[in-house]
Amino acid sequence: MKKWLLALCCWFPLLSFANEPLKLDWIDLVPEKERAQFNANQMPVLNHDGDAAQQSMIGSVRTELDGSKVKIPGFVIPLEGDDKQVTEFLLVPYFGACIHVPPPPPNQIVYVKFPQGAPIQQLWDVVYVVGTLKTQPVSHELAEVGYLLEGTALEDYDDM
Repeated sequence: MKKWLLALCCWFPLLSFANEPLKLDWIDLVPEKERAQFNANQMPVLNHDGDAAQQSMIGSVRTELDGSKVKIPGFVIPLEGDDKQVTEFLLVPYFGACIHVPPPPPNQIVYVKFPQGAPIQQLWDVVYVVGTLKTQPVSHELAEVGYLLEGTALEDYDDM
């Protein structure tokens, strides 16, 4: 009985941790083979003098993240909703992404579906979005997107 109780005490913290979302940085969405093409600020190094084929060399997704419950910070570009709530949006790593040309690579843009609606006033600053990540490409007029996130919660951003 003592062994069983001891085993339960050892495994219980691991079980509660398993319910926590995987906290990601934007570079975590980039496969290892492409990370050398990003600078120290986790920004893609793009040559504006080259052709589009050279710039499309980055953007692959990490298929092993498919189906993971994640938490990722970012800026919101509203796509669907009304004047009170946003139900679909692009999540991007820096303010102004997708508005300026060129947009970030597909693995640096997340299409978020947030059925319950996110309050507009909460979306002007960087936020954490929690949900299930899918490695599903989405084509939108603003950009090609490598990931889809089924959002379940928004959290205030903290840099810790």
